[in-house]
Amino acid sequence: MKNSEKVKRMIGLATLSAIVAVLQLIANYIPSIGGVSITLALVPLIIGAVLYGPLGGCLLGIIMGIIVLTAPSTGSFLAVNPFATVFLCLFKTAVAGLICGWIFKALRKKSFSAAIIVASLACPMINTGIFAGGCMLFFLDTLKEWAGGSNVFSYLFLTMIGVNFLVEFAINSFLSPTIIYIVRILSQHFQIGSTVKE
Repeated sequence: MKNSEKVKRMIGLATLSAIVAVLQLIANYIPSIGGVSITLALVPLIIGAVLYGPLGGCLLGIIMGIIVLTAPSTGSFLAVNPFATVFLCLFKTAVAGLICGWIFKALRKKSFSAAIIVASLACPMINTGIFAGGCMLFFLDTLKEWAGGSNVFSYLFLTMIGVNFLVEFAINSFLSPTIIYIVRILSQHFQIGSTVKE
């Protein structure tokens, strides 16, 4: 990789990192439904995973996870198990970015647009799925207490994360064509991104 390409890559990732941080900070203070903050930063995370590959997506996911740790709703989890909370916040978004990059890489030769759409739809599923699994693994007793005697699975999926997941999935579904357009413009007209060739 030439120096100019490295500089472009660093600037691109830094710009997307800033966008991820700002969007997630805003999301942290939107009133939560079910006690968990919504995620607004998945779109730039997907763009980064497509333009800069799985490791670029992973890096943006880690940055997003760090910002999620500052959310007021995360405090409830930090009070119970700080280590598990930090691990879960960083792991779920890092893996979401990594897998979205892999999905795009695996499917792009068959269909560029379909690869981006599948990666966009997979991202909230991976993020929410890992969060749900982590809650059951690390915070089961706390969830039982919060559920107040009702079914823990129903409480977790219907009360805590269900609406958030549907909103995040809808946003990514709706914005998939925009993501395709942005990636095409950045890669074809500005030669930004190392993984995009239609």
